[in-house]
Amino acid sequence: MQNIDLLYALQPIIVIVICSTLMVCWYFKKHFHASVWAYSAIAYFVAIALKYAVQLPTINIVIADFGAHSVMIGVYYGFQTVAFEVGLAYLVVWYAISHRKLEEKDAEAFGSGLAFYENAIYLGALSLVSIIGIYAVLSTNTPAAQTVYNQLITNQPGLFAPVSQALGSVAVGTVERISSILFHFAWGYLCVMAVVYNKKRLFLIALPMGFVDFLVPFIVPSNVDLLEGVIFALAVLSVTVAWYAVRQIRKDFEKTSSHA
Repeated sequence: MQNIDLLYALQPIIVIVICSTLMVCWYFKKHFHASVWAYSAIAYFVAIALKYAVQLPTINIVIADFGAHSVMIGVYYGFQTVAFEVGLAYLVVWYAISHRKLEEKDAEAFGSGLAFYENAIYLGALSLVSIIGIYAVLSTNTPAAQTVYNQLITNQPGLFAPVSQALGSVAVGTVERISSILFHFAWGYLCVMAVVYNKKRLFLIALPMGFVDFLVPFIVPSNVDLLEGVIFALAVLSVTVAWYAVRQIRKDFEKTSSHA
């Protein structure tokens, strides 16, 4: 019986290391409040729960009416991320800052915290445990191993691909997760700064970033490299726009303060 290649464990390991390193770096550079961990967790996991609450009763209806790879299903996913992930992040930050639990120095860590819970915990750790578990089961010569193998070869045959294909899959998947890290960082950072400086336009800049999930239904094997490249470019653009927008707000604030 063929086993899966443990190369697939590289993707979650790399992503977990990146997300963890970001949090460590921001701690030593900014000395962010420990409450960042709690508030970014609340913002992220409540948003995911709300997504499930919407999707479980409606996703089959939407797909039946418009198709799994339609513009409407893209809008369906995009608006949920805008409302629940970006919108809720802003509300959580507003509450935390108004109660003196977060401040400006926590902005980068909050955005990285959102990325940490999405990519290191929710997707990274669970994926790593799953891969190791599958490998361990298939390493045994038992009826359960045969059952698992039969299910995987039918539903996830890519797990048994040659090393060259496995490396390609790991590379594309890692780029996808890095794009997610950048997007979460950008809108989390903007949400904090929008509240700190009382500038709603920073929040308005963050909102459309969540609409990146519009592209999810259109990612298929034939165009995955192209679309993941586009998404990565948009992620880099989002971080750049966030940085420049906040930089301009700070300059305006400093000018106003100096003239006061």
